[in-house]
Amino acid sequence: LVEVAPNATPPVVRIMDFGKFLYQKQKRERAAKTQQKTIEVKEIRLRPKTDEHHLGFKIRDARRWLQDGMKVKVRVRFKGREIEYPKIARDMLEIIVKDLQDIAIIEQAPMMEGHTMLMLLAPNPEKIKK
Repeated sequence: LVEVAPNATPPVVRIMDFGKFLYQKQKRERAAKTQQKTIEVKEIRLRPKTDEHHLGFKIRDARRWLQDGMKVKVRVRFKGREIEYPKIARDMLEIIVKDLQDIAIIEQAPMMEGHTMLMLLAPNPEKIKK
């Protein structure tokens, strides 16, 4: 005797093999889990001294990830006395935003977190074609 719908009035009960019932329930849960779409967050790591050419490669990677529907976290890490010049990192992040504004939206604006400056970009659903 297996209780199928305990919240119904009166509760629905069925005579069946409990092991088979559990197996079917787990099978349905596994199928639902495979149907779920997980959002992956990729990360680009930069330094304030990162050159334009290298930055172009990083932007190209970010564009590909955004078109695939992933979020992109851009991290500019400061070492030593570089922390005294956050404007360099902010300018670098503005260049990235300008290049990716056609397919991305800023989910988290650039902010300092310890010795790093972070920004999170998300794909713009209206602009991305699957």
